Amino acid sequence: MDPCGDAAEMPRQFPKLNISEVDEQVRLLAEKVFAKVLREEDSKDALSLFTVPEDCPIGQKEAKERELQKELAEQKSVETAKRKKSFKMIRSQSLSLQIPSQQDWKQDWKGTPSVSPTASPATPVLARAICPVAPVPFAMPEFQRVTISGDYCAGITVDDYEQAAKSLAKALLIREKYSRLAYHRFPRTTAQYLCNRQEEQWKNACEVLPEFHPPPQSTENPYCLRDAHKNLGYVVKMHEGILFVYDNKEMLKRHEPRSLPYPDLETYMLDLSHILALITDGPTKTYCHRRLNFLESKFSLHEMLNEMSEFKELKSNPHRDFYNVRKVDTHIHAAACMNQKHLLRFIKHTYQTEPQRIVAEKKGKKVTLKQVFDGLHMDPYDLTVDSLDVHADRQTFHRFDKFNSKYNPVGASELRDLYLKTENYLGGEYFARMVKEVARELEESKYQYTEPRLSIYGRSPEEWPNLAKWFIKHKVYSPNMRWIIQVPRIYDIFRSKKLLLNFGKMLENIFLPLFEATINPEDHRELHLFLKYVTGFDSVDDESKHSDHMFSDKSPNPDIWTTEQNPPYSYYLYYMYANIMVLNNLRKERGMSTFLFRPHCGEAGSITNLVSAFLTADNISHGLLLKKSPVLQYLYYLAQIPIAMSPLSNNSLFLEYSKNPLREFLHKGLHVSLSTDDPMQFHYTKEALMEEYAIAAQVWKLSTCDLCEIARNSVLQSGLSHKEKQKFLGLNYYKEGPEGNDIRKTNVAQIRMAFRYETLCNELSFLSDAMKSEEITALLK
Repeated sequence: MDPCGDAAEMPRQFPKLNISEVDEQVRLLAEKVFAKVLREEDSKDALSLFTVPEDCPIGQKEAKERELQKELAEQKSVETAKRKKSFKMIRSQSLSLQIPSQQDWKQDWKGTPSVSPTASPATPVLARAICPVAPVPFAMPEFQRVTISGDYCAGITVDDYEQAAKSLAKALLIREKYSRLAYHRFPRTTAQYLCNRQEEQWKNACEVLPEFHPPPQSTENPYCLRDAHKNLGYVVKMHEGILFVYDNKEMLKRHEPRSLPYPDLETYMLDLSHILALITDGPTKTYCHRRLNFLESKFSLHEMLNEMSEFKELKSNPHRDFYNVRKVDTHIHAAACMNQKHLLRFIKHTYQTEPQRIVAEKKGKKVTLKQVFDGLHMDPYDLTVDSLDVHADRQTFHRFDKFNSKYNPVGASELRDLYLKTENYLGGEYFARMVKEVARELEESKYQYTEPRLSIYGRSPEEWPNLAKWFIKHKVYSPNMRWIIQVPRIYDIFRSKKLLLNFGKMLENIFLPLFEATINPEDHRELHLFLKYVTGFDSVDDESKHSDHMFSDKSPNPDIWTTEQNPPYSYYLYYMYANIMVLNNLRKERGMSTFLFRPHCGEAGSITNLVSAFLTADNISHGLLLKKSPVLQYLYYLAQIPIAMSPLSNNSLFLEYSKNPLREFLHKGLHVSLSTDDPMQFHYTKEALMEEYAIAAQVWKLSTCDLCEIARNSVLQSGLSHKEKQKFLGLNYYKEGPEGNDIRKTNVAQIRMAFRYETLCNELSFLSDAMKSEEITALLK
């Protein structure tokens, strides 16, 4: 749903770069980064390219001395003096627009156009970047702001500042290109600053948003199969790992596909190389490190000065508190969406009520539920949560293999197949019943929603129709659930068992059924219906697994990837993203819902995974390794890329709770939410999401406003429809800053929203000021 009206027609082709225009050194540096990661992935040195020690931004004494000499030389330069003067002129203009008075806000309420992108007087952009919108009255109390005056280049040379700003702006433009073409989200404030840099005018129609199917009305049947779109009869064919759509077989013979954009591999690798080169650039690391430290310190000051004012706002807000604001569990796996006690109770209940029911077939012989447990030499009556052994413990820390085995109750794969799978002798009935019980608890709580992941492996094209049949047959739909499809990165296992001929066949099995259901929905009614409730795709597995292959434009394409070696993470992400892009554009043409790409990323393994996700993902899960790279962390902040974090899950697998960066990310202003990951393995109560919030609040002393801000972020990150978000967050939720916040629904103080918005605008203004300085410097000569 596009809340701003009709979107402008998107560029139908992916913009390719001219290779001759690209600095060859960038490509060589990126290859060096990849090679170093492959060679030293598990060593501390592998991160030295990206990390910045706490005691010194650059780290080495020699580098520090060089920077000092460089700055001293600049101070003697007449040219540098002129440039610094131009920076000061620009900055003084920017700062004058960043301290709004109460009168300014009152004028905005009355409809006077402001100088900001979204009707906030705190944003320093030029008038040509303004997109006038009808102001909505909102209460904006006065609060204490922190401003910095003087030479804002102090501590960093003008050349380094200018280089860092240009590089960061270029990275954001690359991210915007990939987001727009795939119908992923990109923050409008950042987009407006980028338009300003390019001397273009941003309009509401410039915004590209995903399409989510609204939930059926209470009087409608959520399983109605009669409203399918008409068949089109297009032909779909995979070429080098990407599916192309043709009007007919004649067009297929001539290889003239429909004009649906897909990412050119060579251009993609060049864009990836620019980001890789950027995260290893010393001046950019220094700049980002300083800005991130400033953001954290600025929030601490804001909290000290305004905490009581924020609390006063919340106290005066009728009816709404933390318990009755909407919260979405943005990262949870369906096979572990129940807690261990729930699973144990369900196993005992089925054994007590239907022990003689036939539940499996082995070697042509039908097996009852009692015989299954007799074969395992156990009586369910004697089972406890301890003997069930599905909970993570100290033994799973840095042992992902042991964690995966926890999905087998009492260590028996037979029970996993029977109770936690959608494809078995019972057609996944037991699993569906447990999921529906979890959904019923969510509906009773009213204010909690969840986005469980269901698996599609790519072994066979029949997986999709079977999953849709399971969903409809067992009536699994719930208004409090939106579904995401996870694709495990286990091609090597399927190839070693001769289930797949090549990686291209796996991609075809994953995506071809979706294209067919989109083109000819009347022939695939069940899958067409199921896809209405699917909002995205996830890529899952152990990120710490090492890959010996370096992804490049010289890599074998999926059609000829026939070895038993698993492709690297970046290879998976590119080809999943490429097919999602084509599919989304096709579905948009047909007026159907689109999908987001939301991979697991940054939990472990190489930090280069986060670079791939920066280009291809709408949002990510985990993101712990952002702490290792100040450049990537700052880019994720500027682009406001959503991050679903699971501290309790990380505590059992990769990172102790006290070292988790969630609190640090929240203070700096990154777009974080709390999620449970696997309640069966990590949680004890039946309200796993509330358990996450409660522990985070206690350990990190989070305020009510902090918790409500995280909850609001979770709704924004989720695949809930436009109408639902308007109901849960306010009619203007898609606008940024206090204007997009309805405190009566979110319980987030307007002071907090104004602070976040003004801080983001301030950081973006640094980038735009660097661009403007060139023009002013020329005038000063």
